[in-house]
Amino acid sequence: MSRPLTAIFSPTFNRWFGRAWLVACYLFLYLPIVALVIFSFNDSPLPNVWRGFTLKWYEALAHDEEILGGLLLSLKIAFCTATVSVVLGTLAAFTLVKYTRFRGRTLFSGMINAPLVMPEVIVGLSLLLMLVSAQRAFGFPERGWITIWLGHLLLGMAYATVVIQARLKLLPIQLEEAAMDLGARPWQVFYLITLPMIAQALMSAWLLTFTLSLDDVVLSAFLQGPGATPLPLVIFSRARLGLDPTVNAVATVTVTVVAVGVLLASYFIARAERQRLQEISATQRDAG
Repeated sequence: MSRPLTAIFSPTFNRWFGRAWLVACYLFLYLPIVALVIFSFNDSPLPNVWRGFTLKWYEALAHDEEILGGLLLSLKIAFCTATVSVVLGTLAAFTLVKYTRFRGRTLFSGMINAPLVMPEVIVGLSLLLMLVSAQRAFGFPERGWITIWLGHLLLGMAYATVVIQARLKLLPIQLEEAAMDLGARPWQVFYLITLPMIAQALMSAWLLTFTLSLDDVVLSAFLQGPGATPLPLVIFSRARLGLDPTVNAVATVTVTVVAVGVLLASYFIARAERQRLQEISATQRDAG
């Protein structure tokens, strides 16, 4: 009978091999980002030649209207996408979890999950054809940030639904039933019981959809219009003509902002979870 690999090697070897593999994975994921940040301070315009420390690319970034305009547009689209995706994703997830039987449930679930498995090229092309037809028929919407937002919303809602649905399935239904037995109305049960318990999932879904919208290239390329060029397309167009150190600077700023946002969100989520557990413990002590 063959033995598992963990039984062949010594525990010390397994422990150090696991740590080395973990470090190698982290280096593979984050070393390119570190190199990008370092070369954003490079005095040389060549990406592979270090000529000294400088801040001139950040100064140039402050006067680059194309990049700043694309960044502001991307942030506006990402914020709107994340916010509306969480609202619609919560409604969709609540429907799929709480109502297990209704006519068209299979079709509804399939339509929610379809953007997750379909290539973005197909999604972008189909949306482009639909929006062009709608514009010809009704004169709305004009191709611009709204059409980009609609495309990102289609994809973001699917991801938000999956994240929130996974959390709703783990909630103890006894708490909601107890609240209803005590006279709470359905909207009070959702607002006072369900919503606080899925707050972490809502924040995770918001951050995920915000990030997906911020760096989306394919859908933005299909749905953009005159005067509406988000940051990923600006960077992509400049990269085709040659690497510009200003791109490294804006990428560094973006990475810093996102990292700070994730750290702050993680801190507040962890603090809220600790507070919730303390309140549950205090309630159980009082009941005992």
